[in-house]
Amino acid sequence: MGPFTVLGLCVSVVAAQETGSHPEWPRWCGKAYQPQYPSFEPGGQTVEPAALPGGPVLDIQFKPRYSIYLDGDEEAEFVVNAGASKWHGQKWPNISNPASAPNVVFTINLVSNNDVLVSNRVNASTTGNVFAFNLTSLKPRFEPYEVVLFGATPDGTHNVTATSEISLLPEKKTGSVTKLDNLNGGILFRNPATGNKFEPFLPYGYYASCDKFLCDKDVTKKIRAYKDLGLNSMVSLTTVQNSQDAYKLMDSLDLRYMYDLRGSYKNLTAVKEQVSVIRDFEGLYSYWGADEPDGHQDPFDLLPKARDAIRQLDPYHPVSVTLNCQNFYFKEYTVGADFIMEDVYPIAINSTFNKWGTPCNTTYSDCGCDNCQGNVQDVSGRLDNLIQYEKWLGLWPKTKAHNPQTFHGEDYWFRDPTDEEEVAMNALAFNHDAKVIASWVWPFSDSLGKVMGRFGSTVAKGSVRDLIVTGKAVRVNVEGHEAVDTAYWAGDKEVLISVVNGGYEPIEGDVIIALPKGMVPKRQNAVVWGNGTWGLGDGVIKLSKQSAMSTNMVLLGFDKGG
Repeated sequence: MGPFTVLGLCVSVVAAQETGSHPEWPRWCGKAYQPQYPSFEPGGQTVEPAALPGGPVLDIQFKPRYSIYLDGDEEAEFVVNAGASKWHGQKWPNISNPASAPNVVFTINLVSNNDVLVSNRVNASTTGNVFAFNLTSLKPRFEPYEVVLFGATPDGTHNVTATSEISLLPEKKTGSVTKLDNLNGGILFRNPATGNKFEPFLPYGYYASCDKFLCDKDVTKKIRAYKDLGLNSMVSLTTVQNSQDAYKLMDSLDLRYMYDLRGSYKNLTAVKEQVSVIRDFEGLYSYWGADEPDGHQDPFDLLPKARDAIRQLDPYHPVSVTLNCQNFYFKEYTVGADFIMEDVYPIAINSTFNKWGTPCNTTYSDCGCDNCQGNVQDVSGRLDNLIQYEKWLGLWPKTKAHNPQTFHGEDYWFRDPTDEEEVAMNALAFNHDAKVIASWVWPFSDSLGKVMGRFGSTVAKGSVRDLIVTGKAVRVNVEGHEAVDTAYWAGDKEVLISVVNGGYEPIEGDVIIALPKGMVPKRQNAVVWGNGTWGLGDGVIKLSKQSAMSTNMVLLGFDKGG
């Protein structure tokens, strides 16, 4: 949320453990923010690496399709990326001209005994290649299996290798299980309410406070009212020891939750005590491992240690981290997380000067939203930043989540977002690969709660949910409209199109949305959101009469077989 003040004798102890420069000064995201301290380079930035000489090169990476498999799964898949990179990889003939580059002939082997799981080939300069294999030869266990890919040109003159691991766990007979999709980033979830079958899950809700909500005497009534808004999940900000009845009620309502460990992740004993109790509850879909460790400049090793402690007791649910800073030790603060949340809060900030009167920039101060412009596009920009950092670092992309702003105060945010800004920020997050929405904070604004519920109940179920969760957003450039952000998700029978006018003026005329050649929707199946006018004809999709700061989403259908 923002910097905090540390008083008394604790200052020297905490400062000694903090990361970045000048830990003896009050800082946020590595930057001093009070006028008695000077501006300085905070360090920790992820920047584009130098291009490899003679590039591009072949960057071969692979992962199991899902983060975990279970005893009883007969088949699994590996996702193989054989992309061309300026920064990471190994030399490969003609990689700059994919049409003439030789295939990668490869096997994927178990490290322990060299058994071949997959033997195939893949085109160079391609990503997202999926290869199935039989799981029945592997025995379920809690330790992941190490695997290695050996690749070569057909003539054997060039070779590549890559390593990964795959988790095949014993069956879990109680509670819930969550899988992360390493291909498209979505979440699959199962519990008794799903018939213990995995289904796409798009978490959509709030951080839910203990005060005035989960720890209130009217908690039963308030939880039911929360679900009745149309919200399907929350980040529950109370311990299971203090609020076990609330968790049992949420289980009975199939209201799912990310369990909050942010206050105890520095204390592994406390982590283990809570995980050992909550792990078999039916609504649990993940753990919130750390809140803004980059803003607080926490030691890098805290979250990895906490995740290890969690996994010893519960390998069936992923661990998240919330990042507040735009670019401060990204790799170090995400290495211990299975998925990444960002909490860009850009609405009604003063992006120039903060409440202490110091100017906000990349080396100084804090204005409530790190290095932000103060508009809804800060959301899409931050998600794009995270994806870019992963590319620069040569990392496999992790699942992303957005924490929308639904509040004001603290002398940073001078008003709540409007309903239109709120929906726009959520839609922009989806357009830029977010797979989870967890807004800060409930309870706060009844009006925003209602619009969050209406939008959430629309996108987090049925075809819209399935396309967003199991597919990948493809961005479309709209000529002549800088404030318009467009993406689509294509399935076998339908395509979902999302258009956000992030400007404060309406667009009366037609906006042309160009889909790839051969993708020709024939009919309008449903208007998901918005009051714009959609038009189809001659392979062209048009949207007109967009209101200022508006979101329009539509489901379009293909003819059978097309």
